[in-house]
Amino acid sequence: MSKAGQSWGRYPNASQTVVALNDRRAELPASAESILPYGNGRSYGDSCLNDGGTLLHARYMDRFIRFDAQTGVFECEAGLLFSEILDLVVPQGWFLPVTPGTKFITVGGAIANDVHGKNHHKAGTFGRHVLEFELLRSDGSRRVCSPQQNPAWFAATIGGLGLTGLITRVTIQLRRVAGPWMSAEVYRFRDLSEFFRLSQASDRDYEYTVAWIDCASQGKALGRGIFTRANHAPAHPDSRPGAPSRRLRVPLTPPISLINPLSLRVFNTLYYRRQRESVSHVTMHYEPHFYPLDGIGNWNRIYGPRGFMQYQCVVPPAASLDCMEVLVKTIAASGEGSFLAVLKQFGDIASPGMLSFPRPGATLALDFPNRGAGTLALLDRLDDIVAAAGGAVYPAKDARMPARYFKQYFPAWESFSHYIDPKFSSSFWRRVTE
Repeated sequence: MSKAGQSWGRYPNASQTVVALNDRRAELPASAESILPYGNGRSYGDSCLNDGGTLLHARYMDRFIRFDAQTGVFECEAGLLFSEILDLVVPQGWFLPVTPGTKFITVGGAIANDVHGKNHHKAGTFGRHVLEFELLRSDGSRRVCSPQQNPAWFAATIGGLGLTGLITRVTIQLRRVAGPWMSAEVYRFRDLSEFFRLSQASDRDYEYTVAWIDCASQGKALGRGIFTRANHAPAHPDSRPGAPSRRLRVPLTPPISLINPLSLRVFNTLYYRRQRESVSHVTMHYEPHFYPLDGIGNWNRIYGPRGFMQYQCVVPPAASLDCMEVLVKTIAASGEGSFLAVLKQFGDIASPGMLSFPRPGATLALDFPNRGAGTLALLDRLDDIVAAAGGAVYPAKDARMPARYFKQYFPAWESFSHYIDPKFSSSFWRRVTE
């Protein structure tokens, strides 16, 4: 046992006992009064923290159980990383059906947060591709959950933030690919209106669409950025085994954040202008397309000892353009901002989880260096804008949303609470419900 910890955003701090689990047949600690599963710690806020309680560290509950290379049905323990799955299945012509912007998450964490990717308009959330899982409760009972078996528990656990029990093993359906290569088109766009035109024109023929925006720009350049649309490429003549190796690593935490108004403006301007032509066509390995930041080890350290807060929201289609303009104006005027601001659109494919975040509309994700009261005040203003538009904020990336807004964003929270294991809790859940 040990005391830890922090989430990936390194805010807030929490003191909790950590109990390591390395076998799906293990029993839960009987003496712990408050427990919470913990995977690889890539959630940004406090949904993976249990201040004053116990974390069940399930990362090394990571065995492969079964893989049918003909059908793409894959079964594993819940602590297995997406990266470990990809290393096995991509050479055999398969890929994850949905993946977020890091491959260093566990399968159990992907279910607990019902993660989404650049192909939501085509594939929905990760939970839609889960065939079944086993759920271990604190009373020792084990439930096999699927859309057909214990469907209510299935729906509560997908997007359920680890509160319904410990996921021990999972079966998912992979999707076919010809190889590790992506065929992409990259557009430089001038404002938010052009982003929405590009995105809507791309949804039918492209599986993956996403944009980076310059959140420091103002005036006529408000919301300018780089839009990428891509599909898995056919077999590529230069295909070779393996993936790009990690080249960079942040070796230590600097005494102050390296992200400030000056560095932000310089980076954003250079990044926007790095592509001279308005459109480029590229074939690339899947890693830099899906996981650009995974190539920088411990990149969260660049924000300094106080860490950072990620803010991801979604707003309904009818309000998307107007609301995004107000959000980006508010961020630009504040002098705070993010060098990694991601904008994309969710489709209308319903998520299976009771508390799943994705829903139709536009979603914006940004990282803000933690500067204390000023940063919190800005995020409160963004909350007011999102809530007034009928949107929502993502719990997996939150460290401070008010309880009143959580209950507005997720009206099923009371129905969901009936499925919470009596011994399971989290810093997040206590903050937004108590």
